[in-house]
Amino acid sequence: VMALKARVLYDFHSENPGEISISENEEVTLFSEEELDGWLEGENSRGEAGLFPASYVEVLRDHITSSHNNGLPSSKALTPSHASYASSDAAAQRGVGGSDDDWDDDWDDSSPATDAPQGVGSRPPLYPVTSSLPARRDSGQQQHHAKGSATVGRNLNRFSTFVKSGGEAFLLGEASAFVKDGDRICVVMGKHGPEWQEDPYPFTCTIDDPTKQTKFKGMKSYMSYGLTPTHTNVQVNRRYKHFDWLYGRLVERFPVISVPHLPEKQATGRFEEDFISKRRKGLIWWMNHMSSHPVLARCDVFQHFLNCGADEKAWKQGKRKAEKDELVGANFFLTISTPSVPLDLQEVESKIEGFKAFTKRMDENSVVVNTTINEFARKQATGFKKEYQKVGQSFKLLAQAFELDQQQYSAGLNKAISETGEAYEAIGEYFAEQPRQDLDPISDLLDLYRGHLANFPDIIHVQKGALTKVKDCPKQEGELHERCNIISCATLAEIQHFHRTRVRDFRLQMQHHLRQQIGFFEKITARLQDALQRYDDNQ
Repeated sequence: VMALKARVLYDFHSENPGEISISENEEVTLFSEEELDGWLEGENSRGEAGLFPASYVEVLRDHITSSHNNGLPSSKALTPSHASYASSDAAAQRGVGGSDDDWDDDWDDSSPATDAPQGVGSRPPLYPVTSSLPARRDSGQQQHHAKGSATVGRNLNRFSTFVKSGGEAFLLGEASAFVKDGDRICVVMGKHGPEWQEDPYPFTCTIDDPTKQTKFKGMKSYMSYGLTPTHTNVQVNRRYKHFDWLYGRLVERFPVISVPHLPEKQATGRFEEDFISKRRKGLIWWMNHMSSHPVLARCDVFQHFLNCGADEKAWKQGKRKAEKDELVGANFFLTISTPSVPLDLQEVESKIEGFKAFTKRMDENSVVVNTTINEFARKQATGFKKEYQKVGQSFKLLAQAFELDQQQYSAGLNKAISETGEAYEAIGEYFAEQPRQDLDPISDLLDLYRGHLANFPDIIHVQKGALTKVKDCPKQEGELHERCNIISCATLAEIQHFHRTRVRDFRLQMQHHLRQQIGFFEKITARLQDALQRYDDNQ
């Protein structure tokens, strides 16, 4: 098997242990095509092995296989037109117009239309956004404006998140769009700093157990979820790929809002009970976060997703409208109204640095908690269960030995000892089943929040890029300061929302965990009390 090679699209300088530097046009060897949060592992031409951003390279496939779909590279091959999307799963394949016909196909169809680079008749978004790494470097380490430039310069790294998100274009006054009153997003000054204005009409949305549907006379199967929002009380049916499409639109529309990651796709075993249950739980978490976000919950595309019923024509009209939305990237910032008093730049920078440190520590410690509780759950399901059952079986063996004495007055004791053994075996089963109730939900929550934490490096990068530009420019550029203030207000409002939601979610989840634990040990105690009672009953 020939080694997988990739061509470097632009320079990357390693800054952390485990990373390697790569140079434009250099050829690197990939150890695996599997991405980890937007990073690939491989070896550069100098023989150094480590990680580098997936979006900085183009996989070379010609020397491996010529079996392309209609002459087009497979979806994993990052051509230059794909490179700007930089996310393995988010904007790379779904943040583009596409035809209406693919809406009726199953999400896992490997149709050429999905993988093809954008050509005539489809319009890539103006400022594609990545929803994952690599943009975790400070913009201060990017190249700044050209020497000798009298005005604010452009960021020469056209692949930086600051550029791709539209942050730079907005800051330089190049954004232009008509903003209707209904599209305005207000940031207000709360007790703890800028906040998104609360949604005056909050709602929630339930998701039923999915049902298996078929089409093409049973040749194709898919799962359909029933969604019922409380503000309409009308159920609509959606498939996973509908959620996927919505996610792509939201990532493109809101550069400094953390759109929660969807539960992962799965090509095989999609109809197995455990997977269906896990995905539904993931979608419930996702929907809970969406409906409780003051901005995401009331945006047009999300409301269309929730409200449009079985009328296919109306659905496609709304879909087309969303895909032609002009208020994406740089134009998103035009929709934001800020408090009358501008923020202090130094204070903003301090808050952002503090949040960066927080997210890094939360991410590291989330991994520790997840690893620990998963190991504990495994021990309960195997070790604890086995040990309790061994004790139970040994008590039963003792009872069998006692039965050999054939004394009538010992029959009650023998039965009680045997039932004590059964109690221990049952307790072993309790331990095996319990993690589903109290440990798995914590693990699910941590996974959801690790998705949020993966979004924030890019969000912070946009804000840091704006701050850097303002520092580099003369004081009289008043409009530049105003536009930087808009980006800062939006970023801090999103951080504030993240913290409020985090406190809500972890408080509820830890309460649930402890209540479940208390109930669990009460159930064990009740079973032991019952076993104890047998010794009184049979004297």
